[in-house]
Amino acid sequence: MKTTENTIPFLATHPGEVLLDEFKARDFTQSDFAKKIGLKKSQLNEIIKRKRNINAELAILLEKALDIDAEYWLEVQKNYDLDKARINNKNQQRLEAIEQWKFIENKIATSFLKKEKIISGDPIEDLITVKKIYNVQNFEELAKLNAEPPYARFRKSTKLETDPINIIGWVKLLHFNASQIFVEKFDYDKKSELIAKLKQILRINKNTIETVQQTLANFGIKLIYQRKGNKTPVDGISFWSNGSPAIGMSLRHNRLDNFAFTLFHELGHVFEHLPNNNKAEFVDLISSKEQKDYKKSKEEKKANLFAQRNMIEPNNWNAFFHNQKFDDKSIIEFAKENEIHPCIVRGRICFTTGTYNTKTSIDYSIY
Repeated sequence: MKTTENTIPFLATHPGEVLLDEFKARDFTQSDFAKKIGLKKSQLNEIIKRKRNINAELAILLEKALDIDAEYWLEVQKNYDLDKARINNKNQQRLEAIEQWKFIENKIATSFLKKEKIISGDPIEDLITVKKIYNVQNFEELAKLNAEPPYARFRKSTKLETDPINIIGWVKLLHFNASQIFVEKFDYDKKSELIAKLKQILRINKNTIETVQQTLANFGIKLIYQRKGNKTPVDGISFWSNGSPAIGMSLRHNRLDNFAFTLFHELGHVFEHLPNNNKAEFVDLISSKEQKDYKKSKEEKKANLFAQRNMIEPNNWNAFFHNQKFDDKSIIEFAKENEIHPCIVRGRICFTTGTYNTKTSIDYSIY
């Protein structure tokens, strides 16, 4: 059987196997056939058992004895030799791939990538995939990732719930997925128009996840949703991707208020910080899992302030909050006046007061 490198058989077919099939079909014995073509029975048996090859002289004898062209026997022998060489080469590649995988499997988010069906368990294929996802030329670079400035703070956490390798894997997968997306040209001056559209989408709350993503794309911002892995307390990330700002969100909760705040927080980074630094990257962990020095950084404070001010007009919020009427009816009326979903108002109240267990009829679900 003629093969290519992309169709390497599991076993190579030796001409001796074809010869044995002919014996069975024609009811020949090895002893009689060996005498007919002038070979010892042991020599013929070695051919059938793949221990001896067929040369041109023997191919001519087979042609005369079986009425099968000599060229056919030589072609079978040639294909066997090529297939055997390819199989041996592939086996060597697999051995090397297994060895390389042992070197990298504890340096990458193996379980997370497998759960997301990014890697399959075949080391030959997975090594290629890992280089693409992590954007490395060689696997020695993986060992250095934890020490890189954007990720160094993950190592400082003493909380058992945090796995820096899984966080980096989540980040790298988002970077890769973002690189496959193309959006309109980003225009910083359209910020107000975008904010107004997003608030309207959140207020209506219908096909929200998809509509927000498409709206951001129309304004030149990539938005990627990616589930988080184990011990990966991430909410969002913002970064540059092939000349366009990009946002990644983990969608930890099916809550509109969490979704809205994370979205606007990342937009704060997009409009306040990314334009001044095309290499900037902001990974936002769950607030309770983040180091105090990072939570207090000017970038995080500005992103939080951006979210608060652009979701609810500050003067209106201050007047409402100081009025201390936090019942559902007052919240719904204030939300209607400010053209925003009431759960976002109530979420802001809970965050500001630190009270989360009061009863409410307001629906927080994302639709």
